[in-house]
Amino acid sequence: MDRLVDAARAALAAAADPAKAPAMRAYMKSSMPCLGVPKPPRELALRPVFAAHRLETETEWRAAALRLWREAGFREERYAAIALTGYRPYLAYWTPDVLPLYQEMIVTGAWWDYVDELASRRVGPLLAASPEILRPVVLRWSRDPDRWLRRTSIICQLGAKRSTDLDLLHACIEANLDDPDFFLRKAIGWALRQYAWTDPDEVRRYVAARADRLSPLSRREALRNVGP
Repeated sequence: MDRLVDAARAALAAAADPAKAPAMRAYMKSSMPCLGVPKPPRELALRPVFAAHRLETETEWRAAALRLWREAGFREERYAAIALTGYRPYLAYWTPDVLPLYQEMIVTGAWWDYVDELASRRVGPLLAASPEILRPVVLRWSRDPDRWLRRTSIICQLGAKRSTDLDLLHACIEANLDDPDFFLRKAIGWALRQYAWTDPDEVRRYVAARADRLSPLSRREALRNVGP
């Protein structure tokens, strides 16, 4: 586990372009510095590291992800932690038991780049695989004081298409309709816009029914691809 963490840090440092780091940090409005490793070279650098340092147990896998996350000195190290949680050889560990790890990352990461990846590519698949366990959690998150857990509840079904739990989506949106927060309003519009690819008439109906409560931002995003 320690070798994997050290190797991941070294690979990111080797791939860094210091000239890009200030602009990346400014774009993300990040208090944590960046190394200057955009996504494609970051993935290219980490893939052989993960392959060469296979972890034998779920405990080691979680510990490695948490160490990369908690001890990160650069934003890319936290991206590496998220990437490790999604590395397919550890598919057997993608169970509801890992939810506390994702929750910590969502709450302590507290920014859209971390949260959107965790919501749509980690929490969403767990919800699809274990709805009886995840559904109550997602509902609870929709009313949590933490706005990033609430955003997660709204956008975690982005890729579900016809498998979308529409009642759950509506419940999570309803819980946040009156919140003026930009990231929540954007999430509402994004979730509805994504579902509109599957059922545009339903999205038009929902937007019309909530015309007095949906923010202009949410309404505009929801109808962007389907029209009023």
